[in-house]
Amino acid sequence: MKLKRHHTCVIYILIFTILTLFSACKNPKNTKKSEAIQSHQQELQSLLDSQTFNGKQKYSLVKQIADTLRDEKDYQGLILFLTDWVDKNPDDMYNSYWLLMTADAYLSQGAEPVAEYYFDRILQQCPDLLIKGNSAHFICLQKLIQISKTPAHRIKYFNELISRFPQNVNTTELYLRLALEYQNDSQWSQALKTYSLFLEQPDATTIQIAGEPDAYKNARHLVDFNNSSKDWTFESLSALEEAVKKAIRNYDWRALDRYKAKVNFFSMSWKQDENDANSQEEFSMFSWMRGKRIRYNETLDEASNPNEAYLRTWGWNSYVPVWYLYFRKVDFPLDPDIHGNWEWAGIYLGNKL
Repeated sequence: MKLKRHHTCVIYILIFTILTLFSACKNPKNTKKSEAIQSHQQELQSLLDSQTFNGKQKYSLVKQIADTLRDEKDYQGLILFLTDWVDKNPDDMYNSYWLLMTADAYLSQGAEPVAEYYFDRILQQCPDLLIKGNSAHFICLQKLIQISKTPAHRIKYFNELISRFPQNVNTTELYLRLALEYQNDSQWSQALKTYSLFLEQPDATTIQIAGEPDAYKNARHLVDFNNSSKDWTFESLSALEEAVKKAIRNYDWRALDRYKAKVNFFSMSWKQDENDANSQEEFSMFSWMRGKRIRYNETLDEASNPNEAYLRTWGWNSYVPVWYLYFRKVDFPLDPDIHGNWEWAGIYLGNKL
């Protein structure tokens, strides 16, 4: 797998280099530098080739040449110069920096797969290096998280960020994002373990994570559902609907109590949030059915869809007589026998808004 990825990157680099050089040949502006800059670059290169300087002096020369190429936006020249230097000087202690500049040059040209290859190469082959007080490896991991599209790679990068740089990151957020990557990669056991780690963090209930507004609720539901008996689910929506209707007809409050989801069952108004503390209070249907004449619509509400359904019922009490019973398809791939079943997940009080 690793070899295949390396070969793919090499092919991409060759194609990208050829296309860039071809583009440069077509546009003379890309190949002409001012005489002063070109002369200065040649002087620096001659000094570098003379082999009469120590490590720090060589670093200064390489950096001056590289900075000039970058400032001139001669990214292909920068890439060729730095990769050639690294190949010929494998023991240079600053190779992390040179390859980081190489990766950034590819990013500037929109070549993210090649940039990812070089960022990862720094992690695998080069010792860490402080760059203006920042770890080169930390910078690479941050970049890789931003550009990598493969869940398996992202999992590796998140794990490395958490284990190596916990003081530099928000571990609560990273546990959540790592769990999502495990989930995307169908590694459900690891996903659940990582969701549990997320829930254990002191700020898990309050943290605001971009793009994940319901992070705590979803993680809590998955972990609690996994630890439950799951014996309240039905194989189909029609089976659940018929069982609930029969229990209402027969005033069988015990059956309704059995059918209610045992994890995160809610009872709330349409304006409330499912996570509100008072929306998940446990109660028995007995006190709400006793002495009442409960009725229900023959068909499910028109707002129902392949994953959610609503059954309008009424007669529960004088204050809020209308209840919408909320049915939901179970999304739990970890257990194929349960995944795709249906559950009675909650109650919306009052008419729809």
